[in-house]
Amino acid sequence: MGMSEIQWQKSSYSTDAEGNCVELAAQAVGTVLLRESDAPGVPVTTTPAHLRTLLRHVKAGRLGGAPRP
Repeated sequence: MGMSEIQWQKSSYSTDAEGNCVELAAQAVGTVLLRESDAPGVPVTTTPAHLRTLLRHVKAGRLGGAPRP
């Protein structure tokens, strides 16, 4: 499956006005793709479990940002 055929889903926290967005796509069972609008041709491949861990850390502010409510 080519990059143009993948069905990407934009984060609800992304803003179109600034051009900053994160998108996710399911490529195969147990595989998730993650990409930024800055580099759409360079996705990161991960698993659902690793993505959940990343999101937990982001929400807790462990990656340099403030914790989200």
